[in-house]
Amino acid sequence: MRTAKELRPTERIIYKPELSACPRCGEPLVMYNYLAWDKTVQTLDRVLSVASRPGHCANSTCPGHDMRLLSAEGQQIAPLGSTYGYDVVARIGWLRQERRDIYAEIRADLASQIQISESHVRYLYQQVYLPLLACHERRYRDHLTQAARQHGGLIIALDGLAPVGGEPQLWFIRELLTGLTLRSGWLSQFDHTTFAAFLQPLSQLEWSILAVLSDKQKGLVPAVATVLPGVDHHFCQAHYLRNLAEPLADADSAFKVELRQAVRRAVGSLIRAEESPAAAQSGLLTVTGLLADDSPATEKLAPSRAESDGENALTTTAPPQAPEPPPANSGSAVAPPANAAVANQVVTHLLRHTRYLLTLNGRPPFRLAGIETYERLQGVVDLTAKLLDHRHDPRMAHLHQGLQAALPSFATAYRDLQQGATWLQDISRILEPPDDTPPTGVQVAQRLRAYLDDLLKLADLPPRLDAFRRHLDKVSTSYWPGLFHCYDLEGLPRTNNDLESHFRDTQRRLLRTTGQKGQTSRALQRTGAWELLPRPPTEAQCLTALRQVSPTQLAMEQQRLRQHRERFRLHTRSIHQTNTQFNKLRQQWLSLAATSTG
Repeated sequence: MRTAKELRPTERIIYKPELSACPRCGEPLVMYNYLAWDKTVQTLDRVLSVASRPGHCANSTCPGHDMRLLSAEGQQIAPLGSTYGYDVVARIGWLRQERRDIYAEIRADLASQIQISESHVRYLYQQVYLPLLACHERRYRDHLTQAARQHGGLIIALDGLAPVGGEPQLWFIRELLTGLTLRSGWLSQFDHTTFAAFLQPLSQLEWSILAVLSDKQKGLVPAVATVLPGVDHHFCQAHYLRNLAEPLADADSAFKVELRQAVRRAVGSLIRAEESPAAAQSGLLTVTGLLADDSPATEKLAPSRAESDGENALTTTAPPQAPEPPPANSGSAVAPPANAAVANQVVTHLLRHTRYLLTLNGRPPFRLAGIETYERLQGVVDLTAKLLDHRHDPRMAHLHQGLQAALPSFATAYRDLQQGATWLQDISRILEPPDDTPPTGVQVAQRLRAYLDDLLKLADLPPRLDAFRRHLDKVSTSYWPGLFHCYDLEGLPRTNNDLESHFRDTQRRLLRTTGQKGQTSRALQRTGAWELLPRPPTEAQCLTALRQVSPTQLAMEQQRLRQHRERFRLHTRSIHQTNTQFNKLRQQWLSLAATSTG
């Protein structure tokens, strides 16, 4: 049983319409003898008992006679149907989206000001705050008109998140000149018909569309041409470069796997070992906490001279003692213990660095892990060769000889991959000319075409490079019609990275507030279109914006959210909740008129 709130209002306020005359005919308004609503509202600084007395026109023949005119100020106290003020809703949204608090943290933050449960914090955020944001976004239509007049039209960017587990895909349309969200929602299919339906409202805008920025996704390109004929459709150059690099990235990935296997066969046992007696016996490295190790299982390294000098300065005023010379007539030079510790430290760091290099991951098109691993391992070989010329160490010699034996067999494949990576870098530089002399789209197209033609003229290439240069030409030809609009239209970016960054920021925020990647995916599926909406820059501006939303608009948006969330009613791991839902479905089914069972 829920515990009833003990609220003691500090003030009673009855609101009346700010108008004194009917907006239709000008006759005086008359107050009804009842209250439209009467409730106790918790705000961040006090508890109010508020009510609203409606008014209507005194003229019985006026259309305003049957209207219920309410106080605008009264409706800005709290959302319709809620006993928490708009300031509470704005604070919850701000803590959730700006500070990325989880619901329990938000409830704890508000506990000193209002009485509220964690479940109600969740309700106010999902069912009130997010719909209010959507209503607030629609109030900027005049801003869109002003931007269209200033720039001669609008620039549209659209992109979608990859679908998760067969669920519908979340897509997003943003106007780039204003940053406003035009449409955001889920698509169950990704064909021409579905994309055309998603884009259709853009064709009904009273402003012209200057350009569309998107990836070259199948079904999307013909949909844009159908819905927005004659509009320049610019393809994201980042996607273009990633598609160019695809076969090179696959080859690099296979190269990386083979390289790692060869290196581990040669020096795997060496780089996995930790040169610490305690670690060798127990397997423990560093342990802290209440029961920390008295002697950490890490190597005892010689202190640096600065550290030694500092310690001496703090502990004694005696001058430092000179080190004892090695014994005379020993027959061989014996290294002082400090030198052995330093050598052990250097070798250990090199082994750890080599082990780290085998874990590198790539990020195409330009960061290719196989190429980077080979180059940096070769750097280890060069360094160890120089160090061994000065001083011999068995472990360093093992590392040097093992890498020197493993790497040469990969030299040819490395050169081919490096040549392909150079071609990609050259194409990227052509697409990203200097800012001081910006070229036209025709000039960039001519430079890229000339470069690709030069590649096709190269003779005596290895089969892998020959196939890759033909792939570059094929993909470029496919992207060609939409690759150069950005150079001729101010405000049209070369890539769709800003929109993708918005997706990533939203996912990171949801990961912080949900704690699990699975929960993040679920949140994106259930409220992602609302989570992607921008919020005002400050909490005060957010509060002002939310108060301006009419109750009718809020109710419509909440119904839209409830309709979407209805899809997930049976998406639960809880057997109890599933059985409860099954019982409700069974009752609904049995309430229907019986028919023949056949």
